[in-house]
Amino acid sequence: MTEVVAIRHVSFEDLGFFEQVLKERGIDVTYVDAGQGRIRERVERHSPQLLVILGGPIGAGDTAQYPFLEEEMALIRARSSRDRPLLGICLGAQLIAAALGARVYPAREKEIGWREVELSEAGAASPLAELSTPVLHWHGDTFDLPVGAVHLASTEVCRNQAFAVGRRTLGLQFHAEVPGAAIESWLIGHSYEISQSPGISVNEIRARTLEHACQLEREGRKFFGRWLDEALA
Repeated sequence: MTEVVAIRHVSFEDLGFFEQVLKERGIDVTYVDAGQGRIRERVERHSPQLLVILGGPIGAGDTAQYPFLEEEMALIRARSSRDRPLLGICLGAQLIAAALGARVYPAREKEIGWREVELSEAGAASPLAELSTPVLHWHGDTFDLPVGAVHLASTEVCRNQAFAVGRRTLGLQFHAEVPGAAIESWLIGHSYEISQSPGISVNEIRARTLEHACQLEREGRKFFGRWLDEALA
């Protein structure tokens, strides 16, 4: 039986080195690519122990253009109601927030590049305490917290960078899973967005990746391992 299903919206925004952590634990991983029809049915046939909803360049409110987002939010509500393990990264975190009744809306500016997150008291007591290095940010939207969610991390641009709902649902606005070797795919895939974002450049992102990616992988693996221990217990 597949134990982890990851919903993927674009090919290069995958589980990154989180996938290696899972495989080292003997956990099978299956990707379900959005936009290929009947996403909820394809996920549920695996009965995954953990569902991960990955990032992408569309918005949680774009359901008229991308109806499969409604299926993803239905999956979120179903798993949340049963307290089943759920992780949302970037768009995935926004979809969790929206599915649980919170508002998702444009941030005051795009946040693209490497930046540290500031942990709340609850965040410092959580597996996120393993992350001391800058992480990768790539988003233009932000969100309010769902009712009952615990605030875990923030940046100056976006207050709600991470939140938990109970012990088994985690939303991360930022990326702690991206290996340095993968950044070139991001720079190609998001080239237009970079060109339209003042103060953001390919060379700057590439240089900061070289500076921080190795430490992020070390710390990110520890963070994800700790979270798995808690979420899958």
